[in-house]
Amino acid sequence: MTIHIKRVYDPPARKDGYRVLVDRIWPRGLTKEQAAVDLWLKDIAPSTALRRWFNHDPEKWAEFQSRYFRELQQLAEQIKPLRKRAESSPVTLLYAAKDTAHNNAVALKAFLESH
Repeated sequence: MTIHIKRVYDPPARKDGYRVLVDRIWPRGLTKEQAAVDLWLKDIAPSTALRRWFNHDPEKWAEFQSRYFRELQQLAEQIKPLRKRAESSPVTLLYAAKDTAHNNAVALKAFLESH
């Protein structure tokens, strides 16, 4: 399984493969052409309530992952095509957050690789 993570604001690259935006909200200031997104999976992003609770607070990271993983387990059917694609070709999970270590794409990659 080949899964990369990248800020959606970074320029697209050939090695990105299939580019999937995994945020619930479209990134500010980017057109669809600039983002070069192949698929927008907003339904597998953290719920609005979870996103607001987390508020990108690194101290809440472990609990955020735990709660997000529970949400993802309920979305198995929506995640299946993403997992299948990542098993056959590179996939890049795109996110808008400034924090490169504590964001939903990092958590989603961990979930995909471990479940």
